[in-house]
Amino acid sequence: QVQLVESGGGWVQPGGSLRLSCAASGGFFSRYTMAWYRQVPGKEREFVARIPWSSGSPYYLDSVKGRFTISRDNTKNTAYLQMNSLKPEDTAVYYCYADGTDWRVGDYWGQGTQVTVSS
Repeated sequence: QVQLVESGGGWVQPGGSLRLSCAASGGFFSRYTMAWYRQVPGKEREFVARIPWSSGSPYYLDSVKGRFTISRDNTKNTAYLQMNSLKPEDTAVYYCYADGTDWRVGDYWGQGTQVTVSS
């Protein structure tokens, strides 16, 4: 059983930056593709970015390309989402997701962290 705990959310003005962290425990972190999703009330959860467990390239939602950067530190069992040039439309609850499909070790969600972008 893997536990994911997000942190780093909060309020920021448009154009500002935040860094989200996702700390994992209880499993082999290096075997999980890590991803971030977001959700606003009344809408489906939306993919934002992912970084594979292997040496593949990260992948992003088109609207965040060039502004967001996903990374991971396997020595700290932590994934990150650096968010720059934030826009009001980035306001959402951001969720961390661990995808263990390739290794058949299950998949897990964090509890979410609120990001609010407004002036």
